[in-house]
Amino acid sequence: MTAFLIHLVLTAVALLVVSSLVRGIETKGFTSALIAAGVLGLANALIKPILVTLTLPITFVTLGLFLLVINAGILMLVGAVVPGFRVRGFTAALVGSLLLSVLNLVIGWLV
Repeated sequence: MTAFLIHLVLTAVALLVVSSLVRGIETKGFTSALIAAGVLGLANALIKPILVTLTLPITFVTLGLFLLVINAGILMLVGAVVPGFRVRGFTAALVGSLLLSVLNLVIGWLV
């Protein structure tokens, strides 16, 4: 349980870093980033597997690059649902999801 909370807080910090680096992603504060991190975790756990399964043929044809589109779409979904966290445009979502994936990889190594 403690590792989960640490991972959640570090993901919120990563969202704040992404919002400061990527034009088009805005976070109003740590609280909205924390809520966005929780919703992002839920979306990745519940919605992403369904999307990956439904788009398996296109993912196979694009050699896995379509997964980047799915990640960007989930980030845009979180931006639409969470107040205080905005994602403006697909390009910002794509760059933000790439950066967030790299930061989450580092967080996974640390926790």
